[in-house]
Amino acid sequence: MPETNEPIKLRTIKDNLIDFGEVLPEVNEILQRGVSLYRHDPAGADLAFREALALRPEALPTYLCLYKIHTYQGNLDEALAIAQAGLAEAARQAGLDPDWTLWKPGQISSDVNGPGHFGLYTLKALAFIHLRRDENAMSQRCLDKIAELGAMETVGGSVIAALAAGVA
Repeated sequence: MPETNEPIKLRTIKDNLIDFGEVLPEVNEILQRGVSLYRHDPAGADLAFREALALRPEALPTYLCLYKIHTYQGNLDEALAIAQAGLAEAARQAGLDPDWTLWKPGQISSDVNGPGHFGLYTLKALAFIHLRRDENAMSQRCLDKIAELGAMETVGGSVIAALAAGVA
């Protein structure tokens, strides 16, 4: 997988496929199917992504696909639940406390392809979801933690912070 500063953003590769990183071929196939369904059959995409999640719940890109489509569709309760589950799985894989409020600077690997970075990226997604749910204080708590951990720029947190500032 090529090095990049933002591996969490899904990249298009040849034949309009998405680079999901290191996932099993059968999971990749299901995720690709979900992506191809999303525009014309969001319910089918959701089913495909849930199939991938059931097959391999440790495959972090699946959580990303699910919370993104639900956020885009305005299903914010579902997006929140999925993002929280993805954050918990990333924390487990990274050996972090399941309570993100207890994460400390220097604890998270600088590997932008690792589960710790996915956790930070998902914490940013949670900040956005909370903001969309008009839960500004909770959104700010997420953003404050990302800043404390020194990851605002590496996960795009400043974009959400600017949106939050515009709301306040």
